[in-house]
Amino acid sequence: MTVRLPAGVWVIDPRHSLVTFAVRHLMSRVRGEFTSFEGVLVSDGTPTGLRASGLVDLNSVDTRDEERDAHLRSRDFFGVEESGPMRFVSTEYDGTRARGLLTIRAVTRPVVLDVAILGTATGPDGERRVGVEATTEINRKDFGIDFNIPLDGGRLLIGDRVSVLVAVEAVLDAQRPAT
Repeated sequence: MTVRLPAGVWVIDPRHSLVTFAVRHLMSRVRGEFTSFEGVLVSDGTPTGLRASGLVDLNSVDTRDEERDAHLRSRDFFGVEESGPMRFVSTEYDGTRARGLLTIRAVTRPVVLDVAILGTATGPDGERRVGVEATTEINRKDFGIDFNIPLDGGRLLIGDRVSVLVAVEAVLDAQRPAT
């Protein structure tokens, strides 16, 4: 069932949101998050009239291991000194999937996200809020992130497929009409 998001500009509340990822390492999965990000959802109130955009500060990567996080910030992975933030801009929404353009390391590729609008509610200060979750899987090599360490038997230390979860709570900005 498609849930309609009321018309307006919804600003992501980073205190009540998260951007996480998981990737294979040997035979387990390493999980991490980005702690600094921003974005908006713009709805015209129709079932398919939703657009989203966001920026993620790749410097804010947190896998609970500072040495690994420093390596992820390096040129081997995100190259944060040269690349700037990760960006997403949606181009189409069909009520359950958002298509858009994802940019990492100055490489832009199309992606598809499965989207669930969890509902709207009034927050404790009378503000309108919405919950939205989006998931996708990307191949890191598509964005020029191909560092790896070969292991015995032709295996590699790090998987290519990265699962991404974006779970946001956004607040309706009464001062900004949807355009």
